[in-house]
Amino acid sequence: MPCGLTNPRSVRRFAEAMGILEKTDRLNAGVIARFAIAKGLKPTIPPTPAQQRLNALVARLRQITDDLTVHKQRRSSAMNDEMVASINEVIVVLKRQARTLEGEIASLIDDDPLWSHLDATLRTTKGAANRTVARMLAELPEIGIYSNKAVVKLAGLAPLAHDSGAKAGQRHIRGGRAGIRSILFLIANIARRFDESLDAFHRKLTAAGKPKMVVRIALARKLLVRLNAKAREAREQYALAT
Repeated sequence: MPCGLTNPRSVRRFAEAMGILEKTDRLNAGVIARFAIAKGLKPTIPPTPAQQRLNALVARLRQITDDLTVHKQRRSSAMNDEMVASINEVIVVLKRQARTLEGEIASLIDDDPLWSHLDATLRTTKGAANRTVARMLAELPEIGIYSNKAVVKLAGLAPLAHDSGAKAGQRHIRGGRAGIRSILFLIANIARRFDESLDAFHRKLTAAGKPKMVVRIALARKLLVRLNAKAREAREQYALAT
């Protein structure tokens, strides 16, 4: 069903700000309703069955990839051949499942004209391979729909202001989608090797003495803005073609 989505911590803080410290079902319902009005929450359209399936397949592939890494580490520290053989059997099964899932994900994307167009467009960026684009389509379906500022905030790459009067406090990122953020860190690091403007931006921040993490965040944010622009253009082209 369409419903408004929000951070439950925000609702709890809203209740406390209103002087409502108690918690009952009736009070909570009233607080949530008042919060929704004050915030201007709009119903979020539920994901399509195809989007739900893509999300599930991508999540399962990520789990298997993590399991493969763990088992390879275990194999490297195995004490005898029997243990190695046992671990190798599990690795074979996991690799087979990973290949199957990759095929299912590729077929699902190919079967959807819009996803197929977005996939081809996003993969023109060096470092954005099949798996990474699939994760973007699954974990950041708003790409190309939301503004650059909104998408950057969704990914948790927006430095949040912490100013008061004449004092300008340090800005830090907070919240956002950790999974897509980690993917953008990886893609940005690869993309800068092939993109002179990204590499120049990286060198400029490094030369200015910015901490490594600040440089990584800024580079990922710049890349996401570019990807969002590409996705927006791809969506517009698809809309005109259909």
